[in-house]
Amino acid sequence: MTAPERIGPYRVERLLGTGSFATVWLGHDPALDGPVAIKVLAENWSHDLRVRERFLDEARLLRRLDHERLVRVHAVGELPDGRPYAVLAWADGGSLRDRLALGPLPVPAALALLDQIAAGVAVLHRHAVVHRDLTPGNILFRSAPDGRDGPAAEQVLIADLGLAKALAAASGLTARAGTPGYMAPEQDDPCAAVDTRADVFGLGRLGLRLLGEETPAPAVAAVLARATALHPDDRYADATAFRAALARAVAAPADAETGPVGVTRAVGGRRRSARRRVATVTGAGLVALAALGVAAGDAATRRHTAGTAASGPVVVILPPGWRATGTGWAGQYGDDGALEPALIVSPDPGRWATDPTVPGAFVGLSASTARRTSAEGFLAERPHADCVPAPVRRTRQGGTDWVVAAFTCPGARPVVVEAAGLAADRTALLYVQAVPPPGGGTEFVDALLAGVRVR
Repeated sequence: MTAPERIGPYRVERLLGTGSFATVWLGHDPALDGPVAIKVLAENWSHDLRVRERFLDEARLLRRLDHERLVRVHAVGELPDGRPYAVLAWADGGSLRDRLALGPLPVPAALALLDQIAAGVAVLHRHAVVHRDLTPGNILFRSAPDGRDGPAAEQVLIADLGLAKALAAASGLTARAGTPGYMAPEQDDPCAAVDTRADVFGLGRLGLRLLGEETPAPAVAAVLARATALHPDDRYADATAFRAALARAVAAPADAETGPVGVTRAVGGRRRSARRRVATVTGAGLVALAALGVAAGDAATRRHTAGTAASGPVVVILPPGWRATGTGWAGQYGDDGALEPALIVSPDPGRWATDPTVPGAFVGLSASTARRTSAEGFLAERPHADCVPAPVRRTRQGGTDWVVAAFTCPGARPVVVEAAGLAADRTALLYVQAVPPPGGGTEFVDALLAGVRVR
């Protein structure tokens, strides 16, 4: 690949890396008189408006958060051929992947590093952002700006907020929403709700990679075992809770024998969840929601149990016995950079992500989607390749004109229903994906849609 001489006002020095959707160059910023990393959208995606917008999502989000534990964005721009680029702070210390390739870290250094990674992820969780792709390659190091020496000489940075997976989904590709080996089981289910507990799984896997067989005490091993439990409900709620548990475990006596509820005690780095429940993937070719999920709020995910549930302006009347969880549509951002509202409603919202026998529905509201496509167009972007579609129908429920597409599918979820319609003011698109309970046909779906309102 031939390096360009300049990208905007920045002189290009060398190639740093390439990926499926972007190329990263080392450049020189004349205003800052220092190095920067310049991330450029790959040329083969330059004409896909959805991919271009998703590429900019990450830059806008990092710019809005502007935190020392996250890779900072200095500027965004556009090449003469129309491709967007983002100018990022240069991580001169490389990545955790580079360091692990040189050999294992000492246990104290590994534990301290895991704490700092969790602190960075906690910043995202406090802003209702789910990373979804925590890997050694996305953990970067930068020299401290004040020239400090010793352990504090470097800053640990969280990079690449998992939006490459959203890019793939926006392009109609089948994409796993994470990296195998670090990806939570529910991320491999196209109908799963992905929240902060998926990042807790990634933190646990990073901990196991950092410590290997050198887990210093059963208490630390038990924390990692709980973090990497197969079922989201068995994990810590978010990165803050994981970090606190890790700190307690590190401070615990070396001969501690007790572990958290629901987790078998682990010794010598071996770990296992006390519940051996395996996530079952819906239908072989289901690709509807590969990068779609619900994000948790600043603390634990909000749970609603009394008749109705709300996320921002979206209100859902719950079917009898159903509950709700979630405060935002993971990977879907509004003009202010915040997540657009969404909920999971189900008799058991936590299990709906991984247990195909549990009915439920995803409900989301998106102004950005309404600006780029119609209800019909949005549903057309969500094919179910292995399923047999019923004729598309239209129904007016709850003041919304819905377009409804039902699919009969192989596997444990025999029926999946997609529905979309413009809200009353026609500035935002309502979207529902439902898995009805056994025997719940059109009447159940219409009753559910009738209970979806925008206040």
